[in-house]
Amino acid sequence: MIGNEVALTTKDELNIIYGLKENDETIIIGKTILEGYPVQIPINKFFASHIGIFGNTGSGKSNTLHKLYLELLRSNYKENIMKKSKIFIIDFNGEYCSSNIFGLENTDRKIIQINTRNPVDKIDIKSNYLFDADILSILFDARPATQVPFLKKSVSKFLKIKTENEFSSLEIGLLISILRLIKGNNSLDALDNWIGAALNVGIDKGLLNKLSEFSSNFSYGNQKLKNSEGEVILEDTQLTDEGEKYLKIDEIETSLENIYSNSSKLIQFLIFLEFQRVYEIAYNSTKADFINPLFNRIRPAIESLEKVVKVVDKNTKNSHQPVTIVSLVNANADIKRLIPMLLSKMIYDDHKNKVSQRGIESTAHLIVDEAHNILNSQYKNIGDDWQDYRLSIFEEIIKEGRKFGFYLTLASQRPADISPTIMSQLHNYIIHRLVNDKDLQMLENTMPTLDLFTFKAIPMLGQGEGIITGTAFKIPVIVKVEKEETIRPSSDDVILTDLWNS
Repeated sequence: MIGNEVALTTKDELNIIYGLKENDETIIIGKTILEGYPVQIPINKFFASHIGIFGNTGSGKSNTLHKLYLELLRSNYKENIMKKSKIFIIDFNGEYCSSNIFGLENTDRKIIQINTRNPVDKIDIKSNYLFDADILSILFDARPATQVPFLKKSVSKFLKIKTENEFSSLEIGLLISILRLIKGNNSLDALDNWIGAALNVGIDKGLLNKLSEFSSNFSYGNQKLKNSEGEVILEDTQLTDEGEKYLKIDEIETSLENIYSNSSKLIQFLIFLEFQRVYEIAYNSTKADFINPLFNRIRPAIESLEKVVKVVDKNTKNSHQPVTIVSLVNANADIKRLIPMLLSKMIYDDHKNKVSQRGIESTAHLIVDEAHNILNSQYKNIGDDWQDYRLSIFEEIIKEGRKFGFYLTLASQRPADISPTIMSQLHNYIIHRLVNDKDLQMLENTMPTLDLFTFKAIPMLGQGEGIITGTAFKIPVIVKVEKEETIRPSSDDVILTDLWNS
């Protein structure tokens, strides 16, 4: 103010202050609190970066995340975004599953409901990602010294099996080998174990009766065994042709082949493991006490996976829509830990390989809501293999992804729980109300663009109010994010009086 004159800031001056240029393509998600000036977010500087959206429960972060991408998909670039970009949302709370979410038609959006209680949808996972010894060792909580070697050997052998006939031939070969080498109690234990594995995978008990009788009637030192009709079925440790007929070896093999061929890839793996356990105990001096407890974890884990995962060939083309939303609200804890890890690694590797061959002709945007669920670094150094593996995947993505056109958007109510390495690599932020000292300290340590005035304002922000800062802006901007009336995530606060009156 000079004398009695007041100088008002012009639109051009505000654009200069906020770092916008005349040719910048922008979207608007709200207005500044002080001036009521539309906050224009530059598309290139903001979305071609890693983004963090943070705020306590009820502060408006879900609405902000949705508003950002809703306005992007409302822009003039929507048609080409659908052609040249993929957007993946990992939704832990089922907030982005409504029919009109992001303003998209079903042809442009796919919602995958992961439900381990009442299966709804299955997510495609490439076989080379799921049948990975490191992943399975973590999933099955395998012990490093005794169980991990068994899993690694088993996975390697399983992936070499090409046909159902090859599988059944292998397992019948194992059975014949056990029968021919029977010399005492150890071999009889192997036969009992084989029969137990056959029953576990679904072989009819009637087909195994003769094998069971063979096991119970054998006495140590008897090198010639006859059936009830006087036919020799075992002589000089060799199974005779009559013996193979009497024990129904061909019928058992056919049954095994049918069961295996009619099973999914996951169940085929479980069937294979049952017989591989018999082999390891019989021929590699592996103690049953070391391996058997592992199967108490393998079976329920594979049963959970079977409900929600479809294993596809590694050469199968990506079937995802331009926008794919994976809802984990009804998944159990193991699946919530595993699916984001597998999906993120798979889509990142796919995109990186494509860019390495052709250059950047497309982009991928991975959005993780409630990111602290999978990026928590608190237990990294005390033996949590899940955390170590997942953090290594996401740290690679956030360090290297930008050069391949792969971008992360993380939303969380607890930024202090997220790995500092990941937090330090974010470029742009929208911060809603936070009051926890650790969260505020994390922001202070990782956000050089946040000045003291706006930092102190964070605990006092109202619902829907946030601070936008980062490399896309010259100064932090305090904004009131507009709330959509009809198209918005399922995250509204419950109005108790309306509920009770209804």
